Amino acid sequence: MNALRTLSVDGQVALLFVALFGVLTLVSMGVGTRLLREGNATLDEPRRDRQQRLLRDLRALWIGAVVFWLAWVSGPVGATLAFGIFSFLALREFITLVQTRRGDHRSLILAFFFALPVQYLLVGTRAFDLFTVFVPVYVFLAIPVASALAGDPERFLERNAKIQWGIMVCVYGLSHAPALLLLKLPGYGGRGAFLLFYLVIVCAAAQIAQELASRRLRRRPVARHIDRSFSVRAWALGLLAAAVAGAALFWITPVDPLRAAVMAAVAGGCGTLGEFVMRALKKDAGVRFWGNRSSVTGAVGLLDRVAPLCFAAPVFFHSVRWYFV
Repeated sequence: MNALRTLSVDGQVALLFVALFGVLTLVSMGVGTRLLREGNATLDEPRRDRQQRLLRDLRALWIGAVVFWLAWVSGPVGATLAFGIFSFLALREFITLVQTRRGDHRSLILAFFFALPVQYLLVGTRAFDLFTVFVPVYVFLAIPVASALAGDPERFLERNAKIQWGIMVCVYGLSHAPALLLLKLPGYGGRGAFLLFYLVIVCAAAQIAQELASRRLRRRPVARHIDRSFSVRAWALGLLAAAVAGAALFWITPVDPLRAAVMAAVAGGCGTLGEFVMRALKKDAGVRFWGNRSSVTGAVGLLDRVAPLCFAAPVFFHSVRWYFV
């Protein structure tokens, strides 16, 4: 730890990425060795599907790690552009899952080509006070005005609520991730990459623990028509796992272990609840799996992967900025 503290900020962040890519390389080698041993011709259909799902998840981890690295290397502009593209694709995927009408075209143009770029411009310029209220206040009021000017009153409230909700999740929520990279805290300048890495790790820990707990515990679902595996006990164990992971990684944050554990539990809980909400959306849209080949929605699976981050990033950002530091 003393040797790490003697490194410069850039050296510490570079070491973080070396460790990250090293772990991914070892995991990829292990997965490749396992797949070679199992083969493919003799496997039944369920096991072959699990193999394909594992490879997709591993590929997504590599893509996410590379994008994370490029966002840090390219500075504020690169980070803003990278996550802006993710928001655009996630919002596009969301819109394919909800019913829209011709009268919504103006609102959609406003969402994609005004609200999204302005939100990320505010992030890139570190105008955090305005960036936190731009979508919930100004865009929230502008979307129904644009829809009303189109002259289509049919299901007006429902249509606008869907668009507004999509902007809140895919644009407002996800934009808080690059904001963590650019956040300046006393005595913590230039280490925003650690905060984003910390957020991703605690959210992943909560999801994995909740999934394992739901398989081993007796299932008592709180909303069986949405997800039969989501229960209060499994969710609580996910929070506990996130808190433990957060406390273990407190040294990359500007807070002590206790506050790090509380921050991690809050972020992990919000992330798992966000995933649960997305499952409700899938049920409503009639999509069983994001990216399913038989789906005609155009969904490619990005929204399903970033949904926990979309819900956890705003809460974590404000926790770090206002409450815990």
